[in-house]
Amino acid sequence: MAAVDSFQLLYREIARSCSCYVETLALVGACYTVSKAVVFMRDCYSLIRLHFIPRLVCHIDLSHQYGQWAVIYGASEEIAKAYAEELARNGISVILITNDISNVADTAKAISDTHGVEAIWIEADFSQGASACKPIKNAIVGKDIGFIVNSLDVSLDSSQDFTDLSESVLWDTLNRNIVAATLVTRLALPSMVERGKGAVVNISAGRCLRPTPRKAALSASTAFLDNFSRSLHYEYGNRGVFVQSLLPLRVASQRSEDYDSAGWLVPSPQVYASHALSTLGVSHRTTGYWPHTIQFGLVQCIPEWVWILGSRVFTRAT
Repeated sequence: MAAVDSFQLLYREIARSCSCYVETLALVGACYTVSKAVVFMRDCYSLIRLHFIPRLVCHIDLSHQYGQWAVIYGASEEIAKAYAEELARNGISVILITNDISNVADTAKAISDTHGVEAIWIEADFSQGASACKPIKNAIVGKDIGFIVNSLDVSLDSSQDFTDLSESVLWDTLNRNIVAATLVTRLALPSMVERGKGAVVNISAGRCLRPTPRKAALSASTAFLDNFSRSLHYEYGNRGVFVQSLLPLRVASQRSEDYDSAGWLVPSPQVYASHALSTLGVSHRTTGYWPHTIQFGLVQCIPEWVWILGSRVFTRAT
């Protein structure tokens, strides 16, 4: 009994009987560590291949690869406007479509004067129904349309309970984001499919990753644009049309106080557009900007209840 009561003897007997389990657990832990290391290396490689290598190699001829003209809906939005300027810098003529022409006409003239390409602006209010499509049809007929760019209307971004939103605001949200993107794509896509080349870029927002309280309608619109892009990719990707869903996070706005302090985490629209265009033809779904990709990956690791809690605190404060 004395020998049995010895702690050291008891410990040795237990350790001997559990050694096989310890070895098994050690093997499982080693496999888990290796798998995580492989995933981390894969993510690092994807980040470099997507965001850095395309900016180091020679730029492709976009007009030859996709087409000479770009149709850009939501051209009054700053990211879309910067994207149009970046395309024009690469020799692409642009058709700017918006429901508010107050500053688009000046943008079209500036693009044409600066980059020596044609720039046309069109006013189209999709709340008027099918009549909004007629001027777009007239503008694109006979043109080598190589790009369709649809941008989320962030002017409708407000923190309000869904029941507090007026019917007019909800109609605007649906028409400007869902109806407009769908119809503009439908009008210009057939010529791309016929020629077997072209690119469709839908710019939504990284918030589609999670549901966002007090932004239900706009959050659902971003998810629609993302899913719309992915569905079109599987439908027309094998017909020569490259479809991309851009999911930017926070980008500095000229209308906000953070524009002058824009940095690598919150880039200016021009910096973002330059990075995003370099990912065209490389990734079908991306944030378009490497710091945003890192942030996007971190957000994916956050449990949804934590995201919802943070969203509630943030939206209540704004």
